[in-house]
Amino acid sequence: MKAIRILIADDHALLRAGLRGMLDGLVGISVVGEAADGREALEMVAALGPDILITDIGMPVLDGLALTRLVARDFPKTRVVILSMHTDEEYADKALRTGAAGYLIKDAGTSELEPAIRAVARGDTFLSPAISKHVVAGYARLSELQTAATDPLTPRQREVLILIALGLTTKAIAHRLGISAKTADTHRVQLMERLRIHDIAGLVRYAIRIGLVSPDV
Repeated sequence: MKAIRILIADDHALLRAGLRGMLDGLVGISVVGEAADGREALEMVAALGPDILITDIGMPVLDGLALTRLVARDFPKTRVVILSMHTDEEYADKALRTGAAGYLIKDAGTSELEPAIRAVARGDTFLSPAISKHVVAGYARLSELQTAATDPLTPRQREVLILIALGLTTKAIAHRLGISAKTADTHRVQLMERLRIHDIAGLVRYAIRIGLVSPDV
C-alpha cells in the first residue's frame, strides 16, 4: 500500500521534531519534509507534492490560513490539516472555510493525530473532538434560527446532515455524536426519506442551499 506522504510546517523546531517522532512510528505514513515558515511550506508543497500538509495556524511570513487558502487553490491534491492552540469554534470554522480538511488542537496525541491523517487521506474531514461538538452545535443553532418555520428535519437529523456535509463517514458521525453506527445510519436513511434525496451529493447540496453549512466547507 502506498505510504501517505506528509509535509510538516511549523516555526518551532521542537514541535516539528515531536510531530516527526510521532509520525515516524506509524505504519504507512512517511514524512517527506519540514518547513519553518509559510512561504517555505508553499514552495515545498510545489516541489514535493505531499498528500497532506500539517501546518501551524500561526506561521511567520505566510500564516497558516493564508497558506491553506493557496494550497487548496493551487495544489488541490495536497490536503491541509491545521494545528492550533485555539479551541474556539470560530478558528475551526475559518480553517474549514479556507480549505482545510482537518483541524487539530496542538496538545492532541497520537490517538488523534493518526485518525486525523488517515481520515483526511481518504477524503474525509477531521475535527478534534474537543471542538467538533462546538462547531456542530454552532451550525445547528444558526440553522434553527434560519429554518425553524420550514425545516422538515429534527434537531438530531440536522446534526447528522451537517456532519455528512462536512465529509464525515457514518462511523465518524457516530463517534462525534456518541451514538452507535447503526443509529447514525438510521438517522441518515430517515433524513433521506424525509427530504426525498437519496444520495450524499444531494444531501450536501441541500445543506448548503438552506444555510446549514458554507459552500466553501
